[in-house]
Amino acid sequence: MSYPIGEPHDAGMMATGDGHRVYWEAYGSPDGKPALVLHGGPGSGASPWWRQFFDPSRYRVVMFDQRGCGRSTPNARDDLAALENNTTAHLIADIEALRDLFGIDRWLLFGASWGSTLGLSYAVQHPDRVSELVLWALVTTRAREVHWLTHVMGEIYPREFDELLSVIPPESRSGNIPMALSVLLRSPDAGVRDRAARAWCAWEDRIATLSGPVVPSQQWQEPSARLGFARLVTHYFGHHAFQADDAITANLDRIRGIPAYFLRGRLDIASPLRPAYEIAQHLPQATLEIVEADAHGAGDDTLERLVRVLDTLSNATTP
Repeated sequence: MSYPIGEPHDAGMMATGDGHRVYWEAYGSPDGKPALVLHGGPGSGASPWWRQFFDPSRYRVVMFDQRGCGRSTPNARDDLAALENNTTAHLIADIEALRDLFGIDRWLLFGASWGSTLGLSYAVQHPDRVSELVLWALVTTRAREVHWLTHVMGEIYPREFDELLSVIPPESRSGNIPMALSVLLRSPDAGVRDRAARAWCAWEDRIATLSGPVVPSQQWQEPSARLGFARLVTHYFGHHAFQADDAITANLDRIRGIPAYFLRGRLDIASPLRPAYEIAQHLPQATLEIVEADAHGAGDDTLERLVRVLDTLSNATTP
């Protein structure tokens, strides 16, 4: 069972000093266990949906819209400046600035998909600031995972992949697909931008639907929302998260002492399962649970497991 979705007790905008203003909100008990929500995408935004995982009487939850999306400004849906000063390193700096703003010493990191990449990237740089990791639909956004998302899955869904490729110049179709789309999504031609955004979002919907007709995401039906999301996700995926391929895996020793819970659906074909398995193998305090029936989203089994883990960890002390 999840918790009722309540309202935040505080919200605001944090100036980053380099052209961005990041929206944040605080939820739950001001005296509760500190936790930070890291949304996916990149570019999905921190919707109220995330609050259902936390007991508001026991958690002090901080949520924020990562640079360029949601209520943060500038926004990628209408301003290319949103892509400037927008890398994983910038997001990690924002997390540290938020931690300082709230006067929090250490906090639990809760994230999914791209949020799990960001959570691991932050943790290996600031291990002393992380009390626990609870990450699901875990990915590391390395080059081979981006290749899997496009070219490997193109072998599984050839018709839909050919439709994606059809908007890309022929000379770019065998290479970095998100990067090629990112160029088109910056075009001054509105028609070119929209075709690229539609193509990427249709491909994401295809990967998220394991069987039966593709279920289009309602989030991306509005043209500007579709454009903003596609711009951010291809910006990050095209640059393989703007970090070295081993930025996470070469530094796992730094987080060996952090209790971690990782959850993956075996049928989550948005990325291979092995990276999550290998990371868990290197962390003695990590538990990896695999949900046989779930894909990339939060099915009932996934949701129940995550709530149960967070309930258990809410009793852990954070010095």
